[in-house]
Amino acid sequence: MISVCILTKNASATLRETLESVRIFDEVIVLDNGSTDDTLQIAEGFPNVKVHTFPFIGFGPLRNEAAQFAKNDWILVLDSDEVLSPELMAELKGLQLNPTQTYSVPRHNYYNNKRIKGCGWGSEQIARLYHRQFAKYSPSQVHERLEATHVTPLKSPILHTPYRSTADFLAKMQQYSTLFAEQYRGKKRSSFAIALMHALFAFFRSYILKRGLFCGREGFLISVYNANTALYKYLKLAELNKNRCF
Repeated sequence: MISVCILTKNASATLRETLESVRIFDEVIVLDNGSTDDTLQIAEGFPNVKVHTFPFIGFGPLRNEAAQFAKNDWILVLDSDEVLSPELMAELKGLQLNPTQTYSVPRHNYYNNKRIKGCGWGSEQIARLYHRQFAKYSPSQVHERLEATHVTPLKSPILHTPYRSTADFLAKMQQYSTLFAEQYRGKKRSSFAIALMHALFAFFRSYILKRGLFCGREGFLISVYNANTALYKYLKLAELNKNRCF
C-alpha cells in the first residue's frame, strides 16, 4: 500500500486537480504550513485525505515530517501543483515494489497550457516513490532531494504546472531566494558583482544552452525569471553575510 504525501501552503488554485488525480489511493497526507486561503477546506472535502499542520522548517525536513504521519511505509511524493497522469497510475498498479529501491518519474512541465521542453524543463527525472525505512529527504531548506542508493526509473510522467500567473513567478522568486540565502549564509561568498554574474549566466544557460529560445514567449519569460531568481538569491545572501553591496 502507498500513501501519497503533499505539502501545501495557499494552494487553492491547483490542489483540487492534484487531489482528484490521487482519489484511488486509500490515504493522502496533506501537510499544511500556514495556508490563509481555501486550501484546507478543499483538502477536507476528499474522503481519502488526512490534513495535518506543521510550521515551515524547510522543504526537506517538512517532507520527512509528512512521511511520519502516513500509515503506509511506501510514500509517493507530489507537489500541490502536480497531477498524477493516468499512465503513471497504471504503471504503479503493475509495479512489483522492492523496498530497497526508490523509483523516479519523468516530470512534464507546463506553462500557459503548453508543455515546455526548453529552459531545463524538458528532461526532469525525479525520485518520488520510496520506502521510508530505506530512504529519506535531505535536510535542505530548498532544492531537497531523496537520499537513496538504488533508483529505478519509471516511464510515465507527473504533470506539473508551477506557474499560472505573473504573481506565481514573483511569489516563488521571493520564497526560494530567501530560503537559498538562509541555507548558505556564511557558507558561500556573495556580492553585487557575484549576484550579477549569476543572473547573466542563468539567463544565458536557460535561454541559449537549455534552448529556451525555441519555446517562444514562454521560454523568454521563464529565462528572465531564472535570471531574476539567481540575482536576488545572491543579493539576499550578500546582505545576510553582512557584505553590503550598495
